[in-house]
Amino acid sequence: MNLFMLLDSTATGADGSGAGGIGSMLAAFLPLIFVFVLMYIFMIRPQKKQEQKEAQMRDNLQVGDEVTTIGGIIGRVVSIKDETFTLETSRDRTKIRFVRNAIKSVDVRIADKYAEAAAAEAKAEEAPAEEAKPEEADKKASKKGKKDAE
Repeated sequence: MNLFMLLDSTATGADGSGAGGIGSMLAAFLPLIFVFVLMYIFMIRPQKKQEQKEAQMRDNLQVGDEVTTIGGIIGRVVSIKDETFTLETSRDRTKIRFVRNAIKSVDVRIADKYAEAAAAEAKAEEAPAEEAKPEEADKKASKKGKKDAE
């Protein structure tokens, strides 16, 4: 039996009137449509989100960031141009030029380093103030001890 004959017989119905044709045709293609919807939800949509995330990572690249390339080369970004960047890879200061799409991940952001340094400075400034408080508590305790002795 030919595929066209099968589709023609389902479209026209068994009695040839064509009354149940659209319903049976829809029932035949409904599982196929369902498979495409599931494929979009579970495969295409997450992939697009991942691509957007990677594009944002590449657009936010700054000089000083430590990156890993898709080839496994780890280094620090020393210059950025339109679609390329230069990576410094070793103590010998070897510089290699890459296309931005070659970035696999940004390991350490320079902005994060500055934020950590600022937080450490703020914590260091607070530490002497906190050290003075225990001394005051010791003075109060010694005064209290003197009162108890009297």
